[in-house]
Amino acid sequence: MRLSGPFYALLAVTIFAAQDSITKVIGTSYHPVQITMVRYWAFALFAIVWALRSPKGFKAAIHTDHLALQVVRSFLLVAQIIISILSFAYVGLALSQSIFAASPLVVAILSVPLLGETVGWRRWVAIIVGMSGMLLIINPFGQELNMWFFMPVLCTITLGFYNIWTRIAGRYDAASVSFFYTGVIGLIITSIVGPFFWAPVTPTDWAWLIALCITGVSGHYFLIKALALTESVTVQTITYFQLVYELIIGYFIFSENITMAMLAGCAIVVAAGSFTIWREHALKRASERELKAAARAQLER
Repeated sequence: MRLSGPFYALLAVTIFAAQDSITKVIGTSYHPVQITMVRYWAFALFAIVWALRSPKGFKAAIHTDHLALQVVRSFLLVAQIIISILSFAYVGLALSQSIFAASPLVVAILSVPLLGETVGWRRWVAIIVGMSGMLLIINPFGQELNMWFFMPVLCTITLGFYNIWTRIAGRYDAASVSFFYTGVIGLIITSIVGPFFWAPVTPTDWAWLIALCITGVSGHYFLIKALALTESVTVQTITYFQLVYELIIGYFIFSENITMAMLAGCAIVVAAGSFTIWREHALKRASERELKAAARAQLER
């Protein structure tokens, strides 16, 4: 039976929610660099096997003329993973993921100076509304802020820069090429730094780390399947279900505090982010139609 793209996307975000829960369990026991390095052991192996299975051949699957660009985006993802581990461990799943939901809005803002894109008034309104929702989630006047509280915000900004650099890389390299270098360069970076932060791991925690690797590899596999079967705009929208999962997990399993202000802020951020994703997709499709129409008109002359 052929499964649909949205099903694979939902399966991927379900697995990623489980991965984040495991991260929270062991996030305070080991340095985040050590945890990230172990994750990249599995991630890089998966990326190499994926490239080896490419119909074009391994050399063609990893060829790039923009290695520096791939290094920058890979470094940003390593940083984002490390910060997210700290965020889940010390801030909580629910609050962290609520703020992460603003990532499409950050990307829209950064696309103006870094990609030279034009953001229309509708998306600017969505960005402003979404950021007000994020302030409602953070509620800076209703609680005492500390250093850890800014981790989700820093993680969201870092993820935004990573997505921008991934878009730039997409102008030159196929997604499969970027995927390979994300895993391999991330492995190199963490393997150089990670041993300085290594601590002995108990047998129980090795089981958690192995589960972390399995969820990471399987989640990325199903996400790739989803993107191969359906449009990215659909997949991006479905990823918001991860927020729902983590609100439930955070409340019922980790006894995290979830306020009505946080839920209201989540709804605002998700609505604004979904509109931003949809609007960007609609403009891209319109631009593609205009280019096709211009090409046909040129041929008819």
